[in-house]
Amino acid sequence: MFNQKKFIVSHAPFWHDGSALSKKHYHIILAALPAVIPGIYTYGGRAVAVVAFSMATAILWELIINVIGKRQVSIGDGNAALIGLLLAMLLPATTPWWAVLTGTFVAVVIGKQIFGGLGGNPFNPVLLSIAILSVSWRGLFDFDEALLTYDFDFAMAYPLAALKHLGPDGVASFSVLDLLLGRQVGGIGSTCGILLIAGGLYLVVRGFIRWEISVSFLAGIFATALLFKFFGSPGQYEGPLFHLLTGYTLIGAFYLATEDSSSPVNFIPMLIYGAGCGVMTIFIRNVGDYVDGVVFAILLMNLVNPIIDKIRPKALGKVV
Repeated sequence: MFNQKKFIVSHAPFWHDGSALSKKHYHIILAALPAVIPGIYTYGGRAVAVVAFSMATAILWELIINVIGKRQVSIGDGNAALIGLLLAMLLPATTPWWAVLTGTFVAVVIGKQIFGGLGGNPFNPVLLSIAILSVSWRGLFDFDEALLTYDFDFAMAYPLAALKHLGPDGVASFSVLDLLLGRQVGGIGSTCGILLIAGGLYLVVRGFIRWEISVSFLAGIFATALLFKFFGSPGQYEGPLFHLLTGYTLIGAFYLATEDSSSPVNFIPMLIYGAGCGVMTIFIRNVGDYVDGVVFAILLMNLVNPIIDKIRPKALGKVV
């Protein structure tokens, strides 16, 4: 009698189809770059400096770890450059060089390489870095304070901070068109909603990210914000459209929550994971102490991702 054992593995395919991770990373960079252009137009040379320094130092940290660990040089796969770009997109243009350097070190060395490199990280390296920076130097992410030196030709403010400290009356001047076109203060590449959406749709159509996570993330934000708006007192909470188009929502839905190593691979778990990110985001924004909840919401769902990904509903019917 043979002692047969069943092994549970991730879904197919198990053969090489000619694609490469480097191709995926470069396409994500290509999709994200247009959203950086409005930030560079608004903030000028300082935004260029932050983006360039972030990408360069992320690649440098990766190279240093490769050399120290006597591993094959992996900077050509584009992952370090992608980490540097996404990190810069979340930072204000006034971020000092030492903070950018610290951020890329945390992302590449602690968030990625310490777990064995690409594919082994349980948390999104970029989000882990932003979380540590925001806890250690919270003032760096006071976007309104950081950007007082800029002379904008139109009224701009950080909408979530206005909501948190001034109440809904403080965000009444923001229209949906303003938010879509990036007429708001925020991270260098996280304010222009229409370009973030366009880049995200490109990645979905090309199959580089799974639509299930992005759609359920946005649906979770929409539904939870709608419930807060409906059950809260008049004027207490902002509506779903405001939350969908402000802060890190769109960059989180398309570029951060969908990171391969820290997100599920099965259909139902992806829906649960994405919805959980959206629900937690609104709870942190409306009830928590932090202005934007996207970073900590996704990290919390990264933490429970291995458990969520084991959920496999049984097929209907019976065995004959």
